[in-house]
Amino acid sequence: FVVVLSDLASPQDVPLLADRILHHIALPIPLQDREISLSASMGVSLYPQDGDDYDTLLRNADAAMYRAKEAGGNTFRFYTTDMNAQALIKLEMEARLRHAVQRDELLLHYQPLLNLRTNEVTDVEALIRWRANDGTLVSPLDFIPLAEETGLIVSIGQWVLRTACQQTRQWLDQGLELRMAVNLSTRQFRDDKLVQTVRDALIETGLPARLLKLEITEGAVMDNAEQAVRILSELKALGLGISVDDFGTGYSSLAYLQRFPIDQLKIDRSFVKDITLGAESASIVHSIIGLARNLRLQTVGEGVETTQQRDFLRGAGCDLMQGFLFSRPLPAADFLALVQAHSAN
Repeated sequence: FVVVLSDLASPQDVPLLADRILHHIALPIPLQDREISLSASMGVSLYPQDGDDYDTLLRNADAAMYRAKEAGGNTFRFYTTDMNAQALIKLEMEARLRHAVQRDELLLHYQPLLNLRTNEVTDVEALIRWRANDGTLVSPLDFIPLAEETGLIVSIGQWVLRTACQQTRQWLDQGLELRMAVNLSTRQFRDDKLVQTVRDALIETGLPARLLKLEITEGAVMDNAEQAVRILSELKALGLGISVDDFGTGYSSLAYLQRFPIDQLKIDRSFVKDITLGAESASIVHSIIGLARNLRLQTVGEGVETTQQRDFLRGAGCDLMQGFLFSRPLPAADFLALVQAHSAN
């Protein structure tokens, strides 16, 4: 919808009018025995500073509207001159990302997980990287949200899964048995073909299912808990492991947590960072480990960077640690050399 204010006295009048429109749109609408509430995102462009013709004004208002959506919706934004530039950058990155798989620009790095009782490397997590055609590494923080937004994350996720399974199979053939963790995005978790995709990856690579672990965020499983129980049960039936990532940052119903066929809880790095600095984070970590133990689940401390954090987790009964204290994510060859050297020592 487009609202044209042909007799606007001052730009200062726009926020008042925009708030009134948002308020009226948000009024509950009775529908049979329910009430439906709506929200809107609005973009504002002003004549003549933001354009002196219809197409330019509309295009700029549209760019401002998307900025309002990115801000969470149910709000409005004025157009600014940098919005089109940022939109062009985003479109260019999306176009490049669409061809990244075909051009072999995507790669995986691997971060080891250390068993805090035996001091052995038993698990590994696959982490995606993108080396653009100009040789620069694009941060996952820049392209993963875009892949989620555009739906490209599904095809990219399939590539990650197959590649990680191939690598794990290769290490197994070399005598190194590790359990590989692969992250699933919320969009992948909702994909109807997810279970078949995982089954195909295991069959094609010949990887035993027990050596694959899928990591799903707490928010993804709680978004539709009933559906999550069904999907996780189907995945679990394949014989693989299930881990809940970033645990403690969202809201988990203990009733559902008991029903989820999961094996592992990963304690979010935001808690690990402060466990030796504040009593609150330490208490939360103790509670998560105690909860996991009662549910017979394994625990992983993420983002471990100091010996004090490692020692705290070990003393609290945490099973595994992951973080820069032991190793950053590494290319496959460097990862293998690290694990072999660690085993030798």
